[in-house]
Amino acid sequence: MPIAPINGADINPVLQDPALAIHPPFLYMGYIGFVIAFAHAIAFMVEGNSSIKWESLVRTWSIAAWVFLTIGITLGSWWAYYELGWGGYWFWDPVENVALMPWLAGTALIHSLYVSARLVSIIEAILLSISVFSLSLFGAFIVRSGVITSVHAFANDPERGVFILLILIIAIGGALTLYAFRANSLRSSAVFSPIRIIPFY
Repeated sequence: MPIAPINGADINPVLQDPALAIHPPFLYMGYIGFVIAFAHAIAFMVEGNSSIKWESLVRTWSIAAWVFLTIGITLGSWWAYYELGWGGYWFWDPVENVALMPWLAGTALIHSLYVSARLVSIIEAILLSISVFSLSLFGAFIVRSGVITSVHAFANDPERGVFILLILIIAIGGALTLYAFRANSLRSSAVFSPIRIIPFY
């Protein structure tokens, strides 16, 4: 605007912070990185070839996405702490929590990828890759749809929310349907044991 309004021409001073400028791109890179695991999982299920080392293809990408997501969440938490103190509203904001959910599922996915590398069934890793992507899309829906009123919620446009919800239903519904048809054929005969007994003879 050529003339600044009376109540100010810039964003809230609390939002004018380097951590807030860096925090969203790291979250975004984390979300996008987990899309690679999701796409590989879908391709693996469509191909149906259990000899493909699917877990080795996505392990590095999943770890990189998890690291980016961790940095993004940490920066957001640190910013909320020093701006608002413990109990600050934004730290416990639902939008911050929707970033934590894919991080938890991503942590489980990384562990599952390492376990599946030891000839254990990989169907759990595939389901977790679908879950991480689902939670990332759900986070986008929460932030962009206006379902939740929040200082973090942007572009409160119900019409946009409907489109995101439609994408969520098609992508996740299709992935889970494919998973339901393919899970049994991809199950390994190997049995996971937390303790391995090694004979001495």
